[in-house]
Amino acid sequence: MSEQKATNVHWHDGEINRPDRAQLLGHGGATLWFTGLSGSGKSTIAVALEQALYRRGVLVYRLDGDNIRLGINKNLGFSAEDRAENIRRVGEVSKLFVDAGIIVLSSFISPYLVDRQLVREMHETDDMPFVEVFVDCSLAAAEERDPKGLYKKARAGEIKNFTGIDDPYEAPEAPEVHLHTDRQSLEEEVNILMGLLEARGLIPTAP
Repeated sequence: MSEQKATNVHWHDGEINRPDRAQLLGHGGATLWFTGLSGSGKSTIAVALEQALYRRGVLVYRLDGDNIRLGINKNLGFSAEDRAENIRRVGEVSKLFVDAGIIVLSSFISPYLVDRQLVREMHETDDMPFVEVFVDCSLAAAEERDPKGLYKKARAGEIKNFTGIDDPYEAPEAPEVHLHTDRQSLEEEVNILMGLLEARGLIPTAP
């Protein structure tokens, strides 16, 4: 975890708390953390789930790897250290969304077990719901899709430290949800996630 450099800082609570916001919205916040290889379908599933939740009247927001690296994390590269800091920052941002009562869909390769465990513990420490979603897809299938042409560049040596090629991906050991995007349809995947959110009381059940 990054060292706390600022001193004499303290968390300031207001008069409006998390249960108050949940009552206003009709649901509480939660983080769904999508992890998997590049091209596995993380963003595609998150976009579809976002639409399904929005239609249900649920306040939802997506945090996407590329979008974050264009802004808050634009000073980070792809070394192991920068990847860890990237995920730590996203974990903190996700917690802010959860505190606001929003369902946040965080889609990041997040290849290392230790980094994902850190984000889980950050949520659990503050009693915030955290759902790890393993978007499983074989390397061959992901490379065949290659929507951004990244695998081709990695194979040609134009991109270094690319997950699955010259950098490892450590698969989740016990994710709450394990999707197989090379065997399941997008509709099936969204239904699985909506069902889990309903079963855990994180969103209202369908009328």
